Formats: sequence, C-alpha cells, structure tokens
Amino acid sequence: MGEINKLHMPIDGVPLLRRSLETLLAAELGEIVVVLGHDRANTQALLKGLPVRAVYNSDYESGQMASVHCGLGSLEQACEGVIVALGDQPALTVSDLDHLIDAFFTRNGGEVIIPEYEGKRGNPIIISNRCQRDIVTGKYNLGCRRFIEENPELVRTVEMPGPSVVIDLDTPMDYREFCDSATHQLDATKLQQAN
Repeated sequence: MGEINKLHMPIDGVPLLRRSLETLLAAELGEIVVVLGHDRANTQALLKGLPVRAVYNSDYESGQMASVHCGLGSLEQACEGVIVALGDQPALTVSDLDHLIDAFFTRNGGEVIIPEYEGKRGNPIIISNRCQRDIVTGKYNLGCRRFIEENPELVRTVEMPGPSVVIDLDTPMDYREFCDSATHQLDATKLQQAN
C-alpha cells in the first residue's frame, strides 16, 4: 500500500483491522491475540474497546511467520485449535469461520486446516494445539512454501462455498476493486493517498 497502513483504511467507514476483529469476535472464538508490529501505537488505537489482547512482535520486519510465532507463543488459554487470521480480509464472515471450525472438528486426521476456493489456497487456517507447539519450537515452518508438499499427512484442505478466504487487500488496486465490487463506501481521501 506504500506509505499508508492498510489496516487503517476504511471499509464501510470501519478501519480494516477493526472490521476483521469484529468478525472474529462475532464468531465467539475465545481468546483473541492481535500481533502488532509496524506502526504499533497507531494500530493499537484501533483496538480500543474490543475484548482482545495485543502483543508486540519486535521482529516484524523478518516476515509474517515471526508474527505467527509471536501470537502462538502468547496464547494463555488452553484450546484444541488456533485460528491464524490475517488483518486484511474484509470479506471474511462468521459463516466462513464456522465452516472452517466444523471442518476442524470433523476432520479425519491432519493437524492443519487450510481453506481453498476453486483450487486457490486461502486464509485463515486452523492448527491443532499439538501442531501449535511444534511450530513454536521450530519443528514445522508454516511459512515455507513447500510446507504442504513436505507434510501432506498434517494438512487437510477444505473447499469453501465462496471466495472470501482468498480475498485480501495488498495493493491500492485490491482496495479499490473490493470497495467497488462490494458497493462499499470509499473514503476518497484515503483512496487518493493510496495511489
């Protein structure tokens, strides 16, 4: 997105990160840990009033897996599975999360649930508590592009009913297209700054 922090960009007048968190909260998932890195102070302000806990990944520049490790290592509540969600998926719904959770609890083997839509892998993913420990200790690297090929016994893919799991906003064009296609109200100032 250039100089703009995309997590602050409005979707229907709500900052993208807050919108993503409101969806997760509506799914009644339990403990939600938000991993912050770049622009931490301004981004933390988006969490005001939400029942979530923020942690800081001081190594955020090394990539997404550092944030995944930070979040997984910061969980305090025992759980059977952990949803690893992105902050930039505005189309994700509670129904999508329910579909993934059902797939996790009815899976026949596998420790990682990965959503797909028309053959394209998406997010969020769900990992079992056993696999969570192995990831944190470095046994498995979810960030490795070859993870699925190297560990097929760990992975179960789930075909999703719609494309929301493969929609994320990485560029100004992604933002414009999403807002236009979903008939969302655009904040013209933010859009101009994104160009």
